[in-house]
Amino acid sequence: MRYPEAPRLDLVDDLHGHRVADPYRWLEDPADPRTVEWSAAQDALAAEVLSGLPLRARFAERLEQLVHAGAVGVPVWRGGRAFSTRRDPGQEHAVLRVREPDGTVRVLVDPMRLDPAGTTTLDAWSPSWEGDRLAYQVSTGGDEESTLYVLDVATGELLDGPVDRCRYSPVGWLPGGDELFYVRRLAPDQVPAGEEQFHRRVWRHRVGGDPAEDVLVHGEGLDPSNYYGVRTSADGRWLVVSASAGTAPRDDVWLADLAGDGALRELQVGADAQTAAWVARDGRLWLMSDRDAPRWRLAVAEPTDPSTWAPEAWTDVIPQQDDAVLSDIALVDGPDGALQVLAVHAVDATDRLSVWAADGTGRLAEVPAPGAGSISGVSAPHTGGTSAWVGYTDYATPPSVLRWDSTDPGALEEEEKAPVAGEVPELTVVETHATSEDGTPVHLFVLSSAGAPDRPRPTVLYGYGGFNVSLTPAYSAQALSWVAAGGVWVVANLRGGSEHGEEWHRAGMRERKQNVFDDFAAAGEHLVAQGWTTHGQLAVMGGSNGGLLVGATLTQRPDLAAAVVCSAPLLDMVRYELFGLGRTWNDEYGTAEDPVELGWLLGYSPYHAVREGTAYPATLLTTFDSDTRVDPLHGRKLAAALQHATSGEGPVVLRSEKSVGHGARAVSRTVGLAADQLAFLAAHTGLTS
Repeated sequence: MRYPEAPRLDLVDDLHGHRVADPYRWLEDPADPRTVEWSAAQDALAAEVLSGLPLRARFAERLEQLVHAGAVGVPVWRGGRAFSTRRDPGQEHAVLRVREPDGTVRVLVDPMRLDPAGTTTLDAWSPSWEGDRLAYQVSTGGDEESTLYVLDVATGELLDGPVDRCRYSPVGWLPGGDELFYVRRLAPDQVPAGEEQFHRRVWRHRVGGDPAEDVLVHGEGLDPSNYYGVRTSADGRWLVVSASAGTAPRDDVWLADLAGDGALRELQVGADAQTAAWVARDGRLWLMSDRDAPRWRLAVAEPTDPSTWAPEAWTDVIPQQDDAVLSDIALVDGPDGALQVLAVHAVDATDRLSVWAADGTGRLAEVPAPGAGSISGVSAPHTGGTSAWVGYTDYATPPSVLRWDSTDPGALEEEEKAPVAGEVPELTVVETHATSEDGTPVHLFVLSSAGAPDRPRPTVLYGYGGFNVSLTPAYSAQALSWVAAGGVWVVANLRGGSEHGEEWHRAGMRERKQNVFDDFAAAGEHLVAQGWTTHGQLAVMGGSNGGLLVGATLTQRPDLAAAVVCSAPLLDMVRYELFGLGRTWNDEYGTAEDPVELGWLLGYSPYHAVREGTAYPATLLTTFDSDTRVDPLHGRKLAAALQHATSGEGPVVLRSEKSVGHGARAVSRTVGLAADQLAFLAAHTGLTS
């Protein structure tokens, strides 16, 4: 295959004594005429290769049905109203609805009404305590910049907005709905050049007022990369503010008594731990934390008595469990009126429900789950009641909502089921464990068609392995389409995730990042050894941090798989901090500014590991031009390097897409991307159905 011409610069940096070549640095600049010409040629090559794939039309047809499965979100209850999202087959985006106390349902925010082109996404939303006002955030073109608005729930009238620079902003309402706390970046002219994505602050805002007159609450003089959280109590007395430097697995937490002097006082500062804190309707300070408990625990303290704020003074409600990771809770009333806790724990990446006494006397009941799946969240009205709502999904069930009641603690009832447009293939899910290079067991979910012949088959191995993200069972049109075509789909629970708590996460970050790649390679070898597939039928796939995973895999183990899909990837680990939100990830990966940490990064950086004359597998890199998290330059640079170096027969293809970003997208755009990815993998693993 003839690839577009890509001049190689004789550019070598001396970094802490390391000579680091960067021949394709010119591809970092999308406006460089050379980049423009090269990118256009890559687009033409991708269109030619992908349009000619034999199974593309068939995958698109399957995906069109399975992607259009519905999705229902867990309701948030405020003032007798239930707020939730729902997407039905045929809808490009989920809509935000409200269910009134009389049962009538109305749509409050529909992204397609805001933008018929489908490029606007609903990023976040938060109803006031009384349920009469709604703050919501939208962004356009995939940039995730999040503009905030406030509307009147009864009339739909806009009361406030647009307020810009609200990316990743939580909202904490005060009673009455006239004021809220939120997070907003400083204006670009108030920060150093190149730091426009940082310098967040917590503000107090009056609905309908000029944001320029907002009251600064917190953030001045702190780390510019901080992300902030805000939570208020329903009575308006208590404010909790948290801060984490980028994505670091630790946070500082402050508590303010707004009925007193309103000053923020340290609850947890400088600790290497994560703690979520809030004051609930029983007046106690609730603390869900991995402090001295890497699998997390739930405890309480007294908000008016700082002497109880020290971890050794906390009273455990749910102590750390030996074999399970606590991930979510909801407070409900028991049949006798005593407060109870409905808790979610994960065991080997499968979620379980249980009920605990809120006075700390222990577990009251187990709640049988509908299957081996994931619980996306639990919620209950903050005003009390015996009911809670549970979000549920598994590999064959789209996100749906179940109802639980403390009067019948062993039962879950269907509340709202998401419809499916097409026929979901009957699945067989096998759980197995690979053994990593250092002897660590790595859990795998293996999905295949029920009754399929027992022989090696084309297989996709998917992973992520970072940022405390847990890969639990979830409905995936892409996985189902591959299985329906006769293939095997495998999800690996690698170190770096949260499947086994914070220790599992830290075993796959910073100087231990190589463990993640070793786990993934071991998973591939295990699938071959167990007869699920062969190296010639194996493909690996991942996106974002998972793009780094498969990028490292293809450069470290080019013999492992026959095909690779590397999406929205992070690949130049020497310069990743200079672009997008890269600076916020240096606690996860390390920084090139430190000589020791640069050594870690160079040890696996895919772009720097490409070697001429190596037979690399067939590789499809997919990037998104509006991606403000992972800059598309990573995909461009690795594509150029691989196209120059490979001696393999498989193609190296760069697929770029405009007007979409790193996160949410319209359903139709999802179909096109997924069809290209699956058809490419099928063509190079021998899948023919």
